[in-house]
Amino acid sequence: MSKLEIDIEIVKRLVDLVDKHHLEELTVEHSDIAITVKGKNPRQNVPITIQGSALPSVQGAVASSEEFDTEGPEELEEEATVEETGKIVDITAPLVGVFYRAPAPDEPPLVEVGDVIAVGSRIGLLEAMKVFNEVPSEVAGEVIAIPAENGKLVREGDVLVRVRVEE
Repeated sequence: MSKLEIDIEIVKRLVDLVDKHHLEELTVEHSDIAITVKGKNPRQNVPITIQGSALPSVQGAVASSEEFDTEGPEELEEEATVEETGKIVDITAPLVGVFYRAPAPDEPPLVEVGDVIAVGSRIGLLEAMKVFNEVPSEVAGEVIAIPAENGKLVREGDVLVRVRVEE
């Protein structure tokens, strides 16, 4: 029997998806390996079943966990949530997905720190379920920080851009 190498961070992400979306079961299959995560109650012991033979790593099979998002298409059209703290406003992710600062790899980012943006300005894109969704700004002001990393998975409610609102 050969040793099966699995990135524990990927397994943790799968467990988090089951917990977050209160799923009964999530199965990921790739080549000759299958990973099943069963959930019952949030944050309790979650049994994990791994079946497979000689597969060096499942990293490529589950590298983008946005494929496992259970939100429906109607939720993809929601606007970014805005949380105000004084004169600083956080523009947050409206859904789980991969955040992109630019519309294409060879194009400049839509916003940079120091940019002044208007209501409705595109601040980035979220890829969820193989669909790119524009993230518009709901406030006008100066971009003071971009905490979300380009090309990284963000969860619903994660801060994408911080804006100092105009008075």
